[in-house]
Amino acid sequence: MPEIQTVDPAVSRAKFDRQIGWFQTQAGAYRAQGCFLIEARFPTAFFIFAPPKIRPQIIGAAVEIDFSNYDLRPPSVVFVDPFTRRPVARKDLLLSMLRRPHLPGTPPDMISVLMQQKALSLADFLQANSAEHTPFLCMAGVREYHDNPAHSGDSWLLHRGSGEGCLAFIPDKIIKYGTGPVEQIQYQFQISVGAMVVPPSAIPE
Repeated sequence: MPEIQTVDPAVSRAKFDRQIGWFQTQAGAYRAQGCFLIEARFPTAFFIFAPPKIRPQIIGAAVEIDFSNYDLRPPSVVFVDPFTRRPVARKDLLLSMLRRPHLPGTPPDMISVLMQQKALSLADFLQANSAEHTPFLCMAGVREYHDNPAHSGDSWLLHRGSGEGCLAFIPDKIIKYGTGPVEQIQYQFQISVGAMVVPPSAIPE
């Protein structure tokens, strides 16, 4: 549910319209990367993401981005069911958003070896309190990150105006760390669909 609008609605709506207008000028480039804006109705925008390397094609994730009180407040990003638009539990979202450490000068083959040996610590931008809870995007520029008590020292106001939290930022991160690197899906028909698979060499830093 969008939070109560306390900022002048005309201000937030104008900024929302500007964000959506910008995205629409780039829609072709995003479509090629598997990102589709399905609906934009202030204060929310509904997106679906498809891993572009997967055949047959699937919906890898869907999000609602809530721009209530933007940009005094950062946007909220909620992962939802693409058909019902209800929030999904972490266990029902096949996506991971892994990031490897920055290792300047390390050959890609060596990075792959280190990852196969589990010698590198990977961060996952998708976090949840449990498998039953809705996951949130744990990165600066997202409301759920800044509202989390663990990040109370990293105020949104330190990032506001930096470009984080806009539509040139949020879909890019979901593509870069989420759907973009996925190259296959593991199926376990007796139980359930297993996971979308990202080869070690494809995990971004």
